[in-house]
Amino acid sequence: MGRWEPDSQGRLVEAAIALFDEFGFDRTTVADIAERAGLTERTFFRHFSDKREVLFFGAGALQELLVDTTVEAPASATPIESVASALEAAGELFSERRDFSLRRQRIISSSTELQERELIKLASLASSLGEALRQRGVPDPTAALTGEIAIAVFKIAFERWVTEPSAPGLAQLIRESMRQLRAVTASA
Repeated sequence: MGRWEPDSQGRLVEAAIALFDEFGFDRTTVADIAERAGLTERTFFRHFSDKREVLFFGAGALQELLVDTTVEAPASATPIESVASALEAAGELFSERRDFSLRRQRIISSSTELQERELIKLASLASSLGEALRQRGVPDPTAALTGEIAIAVFKIAFERWVTEPSAPGLAQLIRESMRQLRAVTASA
């Protein structure tokens, strides 16, 4: 094995996903992942703190996209319009990686530990959206409530996207979920 291998992170992710699919998350070790990728465990730990992070390493970039898009929304946008545009931007990003997203979600659904980690990630995203809205001058509890609602909308749309074989794009499902939310709140 040479000292330098191109795209070691991508190879580790692909190896991990394949092994998690074949043997399950719990029965796959970091050594297995590194071996499948043709790399060392040391290289694995240069990229990831543990095997869970292979499935969650993009959370920081997602959070940054959501926050930046919310903060940069037009000044005339309402709080829900601001987060809706951020969710749609995320939906477009996810749509480019549909196969990975489907495989990742199947793996997460098979493990209580990973489901818990996913819920923690979603709670962190909701909190970050609330903070982005506060930066826009939205007071609490409106900012916090809107952040929570946004992640609920995202979660429902994402679930449909990964479970319905003929589902449209994630951004479209997010727009549909937002319309349904508006209809529910308008009739309340």
